[in-house]
Amino acid sequence: MLLVTGGAGFIGSHIVDALAAAGIPVRVLDHEPPRWPLPQGVEIREGDVRDPEAVIAALDGVTAVCHQAAMVGLGVDLDDIADYTSHNDLGTAVLLRAMARLGTVDRLVLASSMVVYGEGRYRCAEHGVVGPGPRARADLEAGQFEPPCPACGQALTPEAVPEGAPVDPRNVYAATKLHQEHLSAAFSRETGVPVTALRYHNVYGPRMPRDTPYAGVASLFASELAAGRPPRVFEDGGQRRDFVHVRDIARANVIALTADEAIPGAFNVCSGTPRSVLDMAQALHAASGNEHAPEITGGFRLGDVRHVFADATRAAQVLGFQAQEDFDAGMRELFAGETAGTR
Repeated sequence: MLLVTGGAGFIGSHIVDALAAAGIPVRVLDHEPPRWPLPQGVEIREGDVRDPEAVIAALDGVTAVCHQAAMVGLGVDLDDIADYTSHNDLGTAVLLRAMARLGTVDRLVLASSMVVYGEGRYRCAEHGVVGPGPRARADLEAGQFEPPCPACGQALTPEAVPEGAPVDPRNVYAATKLHQEHLSAAFSRETGVPVTALRYHNVYGPRMPRDTPYAGVASLFASELAAGRPPRVFEDGGQRRDFVHVRDIARANVIALTADEAIPGAFNVCSGTPRSVLDMAQALHAASGNEHAPEITGGFRLGDVRHVFADATRAAQVLGFQAQEDFDAGMRELFAGETAGTR
């Protein structure tokens, strides 16, 4: 039996679908009932991962855990800090403690995130690879969005981020995701249970949450277009990300959970192709047929980073994962789901 925490949510439900399709017995622990039909035979338990009794009960007979339960998104302001820490860090700690006490789980696959890298990887022509600090409010207000070299102030070239890059979380959500990795690593050292941390990049696809401050940017843009409004793009739209389809995310989890031997370590789960936020908005706009083209606002959020996109090499070579979903087809699918009300 395999346990998926948060298995009724956006990403978790796709993982459950993929595991069930592979004939693997699955149990779900989630604090909310499923909003979509889960496959026949999947056992659903409603409970909070922060509740020790619910977690102990859910682990009965379980030999592998896929930990997806978390509060996600950048958030609104620091009023969210206690909620993020409670859901993500305390929830993970309660789960790890129960796993250690029971001693029946032989692998853990953890949902981590690209946000642990902070501002990503940059190269200066003079100083090589450098780590720029947080962008200054005054620069952002002046429309200067590219971070300069911290040594000489010159322009930098963004590069794909490998898993060995320094971690530098820039907001509360990022800090909690990195802490989840650290807690899981401590658990692994103490128990010998291998942990695979999958660092998801910008996930999109069916069942994305919509119209909330915690929804992904693809979901927010799709909602705007479906309502007949232009998607509003922050900064100048040139910020680069790696947009990866949720079915690819599910495939990576299935690989990690079903490999003959556990594959410990951190892995970027990504498409391997960087795109700008404006590229994504334009792809959704093309899918929508909406007359309102994306609107570049020049606005910003201090917790955002400029460029962070992934090096997919290690995931391909060690984990055996490569993304398969087509980006433009995925954007069309996302918008179609928005207008049909099936997301």
